[in-house]
Amino acid sequence: MRIFGSLHLVDLLVVVAYLVAVIYIGKRAAKGAASEEGFFLAGRSLGKLYQFFLNFGNATEPQGAVSTASLVFQRGVTGVWFTFQTVFMNPYFWFMNVWFRRVRLVTAADLFEDRFGSRGLSRLYALFQVMVACVFLGFGNYVAYKIASSLVVKPEIEWTSAERSAVDDYRELKGLEKQVSSGAVAVTEEARARLATLRDRQARGELHSYITLLRSLPFYLGFTLVVGAYIVLGGMAAAAVNEALQSVLIIVFSVLLIPTGLAAIGGWGELANKVPGQMLDLFAGPGGSPAFIVAVLFISIVQNGGLSHNMGIAGSAKNEFAARMGVTGNYLKRFMIILWAFAGLIGIALFGVGGLADPDIVWGAMSNRLLGPGLIGLMLAGVLAGTMSTLAAKALAISSLFVRNVYRYLRPEATQDQGLTAARWTIVVVLGLGVLSAELMGDVESIVKLVLTVNVPFGAAILTGFFWRRLTAPAVWWSVSLTVLTILVVPNIATEIRSVRQASELAVMSTAAEAKPVPVYWKQLVRINPGDPTSALEGRGRFSLECYLLGKVGLDVAKLAPQGREAATFYFDGLFPFMVLLLVSYLTRPTDKARVDQFYGKMKTPVGDTPELEAAAMEETRRNPGRFDHTKLVRDSTWEFCKWDRVDTIGFLICCAVSGAIIGIFVLLLKWAA
Repeated sequence: MRIFGSLHLVDLLVVVAYLVAVIYIGKRAAKGAASEEGFFLAGRSLGKLYQFFLNFGNATEPQGAVSTASLVFQRGVTGVWFTFQTVFMNPYFWFMNVWFRRVRLVTAADLFEDRFGSRGLSRLYALFQVMVACVFLGFGNYVAYKIASSLVVKPEIEWTSAERSAVDDYRELKGLEKQVSSGAVAVTEEARARLATLRDRQARGELHSYITLLRSLPFYLGFTLVVGAYIVLGGMAAAAVNEALQSVLIIVFSVLLIPTGLAAIGGWGELANKVPGQMLDLFAGPGGSPAFIVAVLFISIVQNGGLSHNMGIAGSAKNEFAARMGVTGNYLKRFMIILWAFAGLIGIALFGVGGLADPDIVWGAMSNRLLGPGLIGLMLAGVLAGTMSTLAAKALAISSLFVRNVYRYLRPEATQDQGLTAARWTIVVVLGLGVLSAELMGDVESIVKLVLTVNVPFGAAILTGFFWRRLTAPAVWWSVSLTVLTILVVPNIATEIRSVRQASELAVMSTAAEAKPVPVYWKQLVRINPGDPTSALEGRGRFSLECYLLGKVGLDVAKLAPQGREAATFYFDGLFPFMVLLLVSYLTRPTDKARVDQFYGKMKTPVGDTPELEAAAMEETRRNPGRFDHTKLVRDSTWEFCKWDRVDTIGFLICCAVSGAIIGIFVLLLKWAA
């Protein structure tokens, strides 16, 4: 019995049962959230199992599944590298989780006051992360809607004339593109002009491959209400318990499409027949070059250091080893990415190359086509589960930042109860801003690139602060300000400035040897006057200020392939803040030596296994902050890199071996499919 478009009553019952369960868990966890440390860090009591679930649930989100499947659907399996490059990051996480546990703080903003004695930087980080949270929360909402909307499809008999025209024109576009690409039939000039017009309309988002009954704003509001309910009630403890439930659902929804999809296309052997060979090669085509993979890995490591939830996840571990074991949750995600990539390949086999007007709905379109009543509900519950887990961790991180680094500066006399009230209201406000952000979102590929760079300004500062004594607060101010302006503000507002988006020197198409030239500086180029085939072009989407600046210093960016320009952009974005940090630090006065000594003494002091051992170790470090200086690689250097111990070395080697094994398994599966 279908009661809402293509959605069955059984599907709705499955989703409702899940929502009731998460709210119940939040209510049960409320008893342990009576203090700020209990609310934000679960009393620093979470062991290896909960750390596994926290890391897996926080790293494995539906937007990752949807974006990976979408990018693979568009680019072939090389599109997976936007997310799969994280397989190389796991050995790095073996150390990073310890850094955020040893710093012994509640929020990442506390780092700037602890390291530099700068409340201004602490507040700046807190306020900046509120804006960053809007991007992450909006992305989660946007992707959840994309899947849900493609599961609730409007019957064709109910289409309006405008809706029918949008779908018919899309089908015409695909037919013309197939004629042009095949070369089997001579294409008339009239047909080519029509193709250009239809491509222009598609770039403007006017064509559709399906019509949904689901409206975005009501969906965002209802979805956010449930997330807010269980997090406001139970805090980090509720998030951790829900991660266990949600992790199971994430695995289920990641697996569901594989056997059903393979059955629909005629079996595993049909992948080679229905997917172009190059699209099955992990290292060929767009995004498969080593330079591009290293660029995405580099930018990911830099931005990861600035994530606001690092402190909440690693800091909630009861000891260092529990924090380190969170890396196992990240490894499970790498297997999920492989499943998501194959879902994208199956989507190509099902719909054809470019067979959907909106590639971002490939996951939902496959679910709607392949799954029956009950399974669609389970898929939808899994999507909601994974998105909620991500939104919950980020909302908690932002609320702790705001309360501890803004609210308590304004009201230092506030009680614990008042602090918790402020935290809960902050969660409500931040989730509301996430709804607004989602309404402004565009396509998944652009958002993925934004997510990869949005935390770079503070990520570079935090990583440098962990290892370089000479870093100064003014250097952080200058680096953050210039980096935000260069890689975030100007590129994303340029399209709103008419003289910039219509500048003829920026309306440049690539001169690389490609079948289909693409814009050099813009996401898209469209006609200024849609109905005039001779109209001049204007830019749409993100403006690549990085490529423009690189062109000014001599790099011929127009001759680079698209992945070459993307790689150059990521290298620029990752290196620029470090250059500013180093230069300005050498030109400004060093931070107070006593404060810096205490900070690095603490970072070298292992976390005690019991509160008594921890207190004794930190008391000794306060008396003698240099007692672990013998562990430095270069004793008299301003760089604080230390020698590895047995746990460091063995864990790193095991992480490298597992990462290599996962890549090997992926390559073997692709060769088998080809």
